[in-house]
Amino acid sequence: MKYAALALAAAISALAVPAVAQDAAPAAAPAPAATVAHMLPASTLVSITPDKEISSKKIEVGQKVSFSVVNDITDNGAVVIPRGSHVEGTISFKTGKAIGGKSGKFEVNFDKVNVRGKDYAMRGTHRQEGKGNTVAAVFATWLVSGRSAVMLPGQFVDAFTAEPIPY
Repeated sequence: MKYAALALAAAISALAVPAVAQDAAPAAAPAPAATVAHMLPASTLVSITPDKEISSKKIEVGQKVSFSVVNDITDNGAVVIPRGSHVEGTISFKTGKAIGGKSGKFEVNFDKVNVRGKDYAMRGTHRQEGKGNTVAAVFATWLVSGRSAVMLPGQFVDAFTAEPIPY
């Protein structure tokens, strides 16, 4: 009899618990993990070449000059910076050729690369020097001057990304 009373009490307590609605919406599934954007790291080496001749005869400090990326820059098999992407530089220093065999010189700072319509910061500097004429200058300093500094398309120089580039 004692066991029957316990069974009856259990049945009554089960009826007292509110029933769960059958048409209730299932619990929301956890949101999928956010996709992590891959990033080409800052300081990635990028080989570039001038789009046209740059000569110490024809440039001025502050002038913008144009370069192109030589090879695709890849990360984990994905092309992040396509070959041919535009790189902009600024002439930061210039001297012309001078009497006495001194050659012309200039420096270009690399400012930014355009990747699929968006600009990303670049860093790096390239110094170009013309060939001097020192031996001839020893004999006739007033007649001999050095040569202008010239960069031609096809001459490769190195620049670096200054910030991560997402892909």
